[in-house]
Amino acid sequence: MIHEWVREALQNEANALMSTSEQVGEEYVKAVEMLQHCTGKVVVTGIGKSGHIGKKIAASLSSTGTPAFFVHSAEAVHGDSGMIESKDVVILLSNSGETAEVLNVLNIIRKIGSQCIAITKNPESTLGRGSSAVLSYRYEREADHLGLAPTTSALLQLAVGDALVVTLCKVKGFTKESFHLFHPGGSLGNQLSQAGDKAQSEQGK
Repeated sequence: MIHEWVREALQNEANALMSTSEQVGEEYVKAVEMLQHCTGKVVVTGIGKSGHIGKKIAASLSSTGTPAFFVHSAEAVHGDSGMIESKDVVILLSNSGETAEVLNVLNIIRKIGSQCIAITKNPESTLGRGSSAVLSYRYEREADHLGLAPTTSALLQLAVGDALVVTLCKVKGFTKESFHLFHPGGSLGNQLSQAGDKAQSEQGK
């Protein structure tokens, strides 16, 4: 029985990913172009599980050559929004698009003049209608038996963020050498170093 429940949860999330991939449209193009032409930083904000996903998106952007950092939505309305400038692009995450803390940040960003990208399930939400680009996703239910825990929705937010990051890498012409510059440590850094040494050795022959 347990293995059936595990398989059901995985299938639920896999179906949601496929459904979301089929609705990619011009809003995604707009978002990538906004990030590509950003002359400031990329700021990511959210709260709860969306906040955890936002931290990962900011980290992925930074490690692939796009300066980015995460600001907790609750902290942003208590002074941390001072880190945001008009030339920045802000990515706001809220599954419902009605999270009070995130909407408070949205109001501040409007006054600052930054462009906004919303990642939400509801493009017609307050967050969606107030953003420059809306990256929405689709799913029937969360993966848990109650249909309440942020599981499928969190996965989709992460996947949308990853899609932005990898597409931006291609648009910017990000290379293995570029990646190694920002990620020289760990096993991945060693792997890239060895590949670079091998390439230089072959060129010297």
